[in-house]
Amino acid sequence: MSNQGLSDKKNINTGQEDEKFLDLALRPTNFNDYIGQDKVKRNLSILISAASKRKDPLEHILIHGPSGLGKTTLAYIISRQMGSSLRITSGATLEKAGDLGSILTGLNEGDFLFIDEVHRLNKLVEETLYPAMENYKLDIIIGKGNSAKTLQIQLPKFTLIAATTKISLLSSPFRSRFGVSYKLDFYNQSDIEKILTRSAQLLSIKTEPEALKVIAAASRFTPRTANKLLKRARDYTQSENKEVLTASLASQTLDLLEIDHIGLEATDKKILSSIAKNFNGGPVGLKTIAALIAEDENTIEDVYEPYLMQIGFLARTTRGRVITQEGAKHIGIKLSKDMQSTLV
Repeated sequence: MSNQGLSDKKNINTGQEDEKFLDLALRPTNFNDYIGQDKVKRNLSILISAASKRKDPLEHILIHGPSGLGKTTLAYIISRQMGSSLRITSGATLEKAGDLGSILTGLNEGDFLFIDEVHRLNKLVEETLYPAMENYKLDIIIGKGNSAKTLQIQLPKFTLIAATTKISLLSSPFRSRFGVSYKLDFYNQSDIEKILTRSAQLLSIKTEPEALKVIAAASRFTPRTANKLLKRARDYTQSENKEVLTASLASQTLDLLEIDHIGLEATDKKILSSIAKNFNGGPVGLKTIAALIAEDENTIEDVYEPYLMQIGFLARTTRGRVITQEGAKHIGIKLSKDMQSTLV
């Protein structure tokens, strides 16, 4: 590899490390700094307070909702409030029961295990979790067939915090083993502006209040997206040799990123346009949309659809996806009278 190539790779890695450092720096460490989701915070505070007084481990916790709303951050705060360590993994990486077993046996009394994307656990790994969650025991099968034996290992008392964007994919036996379940909702404009104000202070960014309103409006009601846009607006402001992030600079940043004033990206518009133009407004199946716009089905369902449905531009029916009147209007498509009569 050339020196230039090595230099480019180093710069890329450094950039990724900087992003991770900034994400950690912006992550709230307590409920006071965690803006929004007030009902969830209140219930968790009661749960933590009661468990602390009893000196018991917390019950297993299931957190669900769209991505980017703060599920991982909540796990950090919960473990911190309990004064315990947090081990993080994801459902996709736990391919075998042995992978889970090595993690569970490495936990200490009172530790927390956070499994992100828990809906991606395979069935065998999920079933291995059942006795671990209920009785703090790990069953290991040695051998095969009639000669197979089960070895049971006592585990320390731990708390599982599981996060998912698709709670419907979790089996009933698995869901029933969680003591509490919380749903995170999209944020409102006011809360996103408060989050951006805090982030701007932590990043030492001078901003106009109107600039934060512009970014908040394009944040898809999601803190993670809001912070990403703030960082890109900061970069653009510095590249323009300006000291203060203004509303104009924020809007120019969105233009460069090809994001409109309410946060729609090119893929959002492709989804809406394909339904309106190619299928007369719908209904149309997810697989068909994915094939038409060359995008992964899971990405469409997990990343784009939740926001499009939240703002009322897309609807799911038993027969497929349908664009709404508001959605068609936003992308500049005038629906025929026949289409209008069948759409939401």
